[in-house]
Amino acid sequence: MNTEELQALYPVLARLPDPLVQSVVDALQTMEVPAGTAVFDEHQPCRGFPFVLAGAIRVVKTAANGRELPLYRVVPGESCIISSSCLLGRADYNARGITEGPTTLALLPRALFEQLLAQPAFRDFVFALFAERMADLMQLVEEVAFKKLDQRLAGLLLGKGRMVHATHQQLADELGSVREMVSRLLKGFAEQGLVRLGREQVELLDPAGLRRVAAAL
Repeated sequence: MNTEELQALYPVLARLPDPLVQSVVDALQTMEVPAGTAVFDEHQPCRGFPFVLAGAIRVVKTAANGRELPLYRVVPGESCIISSSCLLGRADYNARGITEGPTTLALLPRALFEQLLAQPAFRDFVFALFAERMADLMQLVEEVAFKKLDQRLAGLLLGKGRMVHATHQQLADELGSVREMVSRLLKGFAEQGLVRLGREQVELLDPAGLRRVAAAL
């Protein structure tokens, strides 16, 4: 990827001195990663600051029993705040990052990341990401702590359109739950006439009814 393409995805780089931008382009280690690959995992050291050039990374927290709680997604133009915090704190990863599809990454070495932080524009970019992700994570904490699973499932379905193409396991993964509980709730929704269940799909029959479930106190 040339300088113009990189700056189109990450406009903050256009606000840096030209020699520094060239150093970034020269130092980036680009890699093609297949779908479903763990690009980082808990207790691993962080090797650099990732730029996502194509595809997406799903960042999750994994329990000892194998259940996952999705934290956030990283798409082109964004970066991973857990990677940033590990670099800043010189600590190991405390979550797992998994590619959702074929993904292209470019890794910026730690030393150059620290050099870029001396630039106000790049520092503002990193901390703006922290602020945005923290808001998302606080919303996630609120949902997990204060909303019942049926409310969260109804809200998840409503956010995916009239026809949801997903397995019960995929929905459970997004909710940080288990397939059996999600299947039981979906069956209940179907019995109430809220949805129609099919093979790897859920058709929303009564979105207004689902909204009432999602908003129930």
